[in-house]
Amino acid sequence: MDAIVETALGIVEREGYGALTMRRVATALETGPASLYAHVVNKEDLDDLLIGRLCAEIELPEPDPRAWRTQIIDVCAQLRDQYLRYPGVSLAALAVAPTNLETLRVSEGMLGIVLAGGVDPRTAAWAIDALTLYVNAFCLETSLMDRHVDQEGWAIGSDELLRRFAALPGAFPHTKRYAAELTSGTPLDRFEFTLNLIVGGLGARD
Repeated sequence: MDAIVETALGIVEREGYGALTMRRVATALETGPASLYAHVVNKEDLDDLLIGRLCAEIELPEPDPRAWRTQIIDVCAQLRDQYLRYPGVSLAALAVAPTNLETLRVSEGMLGIVLAGGVDPRTAAWAIDALTLYVNAFCLETSLMDRHVDQEGWAIGSDELLRRFAALPGAFPHTKRYAAELTSGTPLDRFEFTLNLIVGGLGARD
């Protein structure tokens, strides 16, 4: 099982998640796809195992009511860094319901952190869902942009966006006026901003 997961992660790291198939893993292991099914039920099962392996690397703190916001943002940043190592792998996290114990360990830990902040259980549960969805989407977008750069050799930079926004007709007054704001910040700046926006809106129940 470990060899299958490590081989699959190696394929994703080198070629991206889109290249991952059961047949591709079997070829890399110099065996037939049928032999994999003795260990892995199907591609969805493999996806669950991959995300579980990455979640096993996440360090969860003891929930601290005084520092819970910092703690939850740190866990999200750890998830981001794990997913960005393997281009597109966050699509696997979006595509399957988590059943792996390591994946559930992380969601349990995140829930415990937010609950320690005095947030009511339903709000805490929905907040964890929103945070993980955002982390997954951020990593997927980043991998798609990186692949575009690799394949096409270029990407639209902020200067080009500013030029295009400036050339827009008068029907787009806000976009033209606030073009600098719309194109400002690095992806990591925006990642941190969004997490703080979500977490900052959570508070202790009355």
